[in-house]
Amino acid sequence: MKKVAISGLLVLFLSIAQITLARPLKVFVSILPQKYFVEKIGGDFVEVAVMVQPGASPATYEPKPKQMVALAKSDLYFAIGVPFEKTWLPKIVATNSKMHIVYTQVGIEKRAMKSHHAHQEESKHHYGETEHGQDHHMGKDPHVWLSPPLVMQQARNILNGLETLDPTNRALYQANYKSFIAELVDLDLELKRLFQTTADHSEFMVFHPSWGYFAHAYGLEQVPIEIEGKELKPAELKYLIQYGKQIGIEVIFVQPQFSWQAARTIAQATTAQIVVVDPLAPDWAENLRQVAAKLSTALR
Repeated sequence: MKKVAISGLLVLFLSIAQITLARPLKVFVSILPQKYFVEKIGGDFVEVAVMVQPGASPATYEPKPKQMVALAKSDLYFAIGVPFEKTWLPKIVATNSKMHIVYTQVGIEKRAMKSHHAHQEESKHHYGETEHGQDHHMGKDPHVWLSPPLVMQQARNILNGLETLDPTNRALYQANYKSFIAELVDLDLELKRLFQTTADHSEFMVFHPSWGYFAHAYGLEQVPIEIEGKELKPAELKYLIQYGKQIGIEVIFVQPQFSWQAARTIAQATTAQIVVVDPLAPDWAENLRQVAAKLSTALR
């Protein structure tokens, strides 16, 4: 009887030791907010590294040599559809064919990214190429991580990726996933209540059109200054100044990854304030709360 008990304890001890000694999955993500998502679900069983470093843009990022070395030893890469992935993911796969790639944007219908030309036409202030039928939609918007409802879909894709690669810890991943979804639901309701009670109008001006999905989720509309890195023509700048005055823009939102020159020019002409909001901030949930507070104040 004692031998059986000792054997049972030995098996239990070895099982616990195996779990304790098992190394975390080595995971790469494209941008900082994804690190927040993956760690919420993966917990202590993931070790997450980020490709796009603070201050850099996901549109033009080029991985550092040290990152390429680390990628060659990684287990899993969570993509999200930002522009640099189109060029670099095939090269990353070539360095490590065993690394599992999960496209976390799968299942999300991308929205067209509207330029300021669309607002110009809608308000009947035409100029230049817009009068001759220029397309107002400049490709699909990749900023799907800025909408809590869309992050719920991304969370499901992250869960599936972790379960596939590490089925042993499926129960832990599923528990963390359910907890994260509950947090997302609470955040979504919090933001809906905020904009239902404080926003008198819906349009806000941004330098780079990062906030389209966020705006769509909460009944708002962004008016972008820049799109696809193209410099504004004088007529475009003039229109945006006129439009900003027309709708009473008091705040222009800019982000650290881009030049603020055009935004400053419009701000000076309209007496609007420049306010910094970062779509790539690492503390994703708190960042959205802060951005929402700034937006609701600007829209009063």
